[in-house]
Amino acid sequence: MVTETPVATQKFTLASRLLHWSMAAMVIGQFFLGVTMVTALVYYPLLLAIHRVLGIAILVFAVVRLVNRARHHPPPFLTTMSRTERRVATWSERLMYALLIVQPLVGWAMISATDSPVTLVGSLHLPGIAPSGLALYAVLRTAHTVLAYLLFATFTAHVCAVVFHTVGLRDGLLRRMT
Repeated sequence: MVTETPVATQKFTLASRLLHWSMAAMVIGQFFLGVTMVTALVYYPLLLAIHRVLGIAILVFAVVRLVNRARHHPPPFLTTMSRTERRVATWSERLMYALLIVQPLVGWAMISATDSPVTLVGSLHLPGIAPSGLALYAVLRTAHTVLAYLLFATFTAHVCAVVFHTVGLRDGLLRRMT
């Protein structure tokens, strides 16, 4: 059961905060890489290599975050949050976690469908997780794009909610994660 507190006096654990902000930086980086890859074709191979490694890093961090979350419960909701806001916060967080795991997996499967390895560093490659095939690649490519837009929308909504609580309500919500 989640208890209430009028202001954000309790913080997430240090590990939770470090994982959160590290992932935020990686996700923002991925957004920029994704947009730049399709507009700066001369740098496409380099940007794609970075995008692949960063995607796998996001996947690993997301799994670590889920394990951390299972072991360390978050601070209670603020009393300034209505029941509806709490539900929206809970479900948007679940959606964010799901996207942070599914999006890299779809990207990995998409690369696998081209019969190309996901190169991490030098000769270190990840195994394929999907059969090779042009039709499958096309479906996964579309899914990867749609999921990217959904992740961007979810991420943006999350940031907007934090700004609303920080600037509008001034209830100290952001202090829980800093």
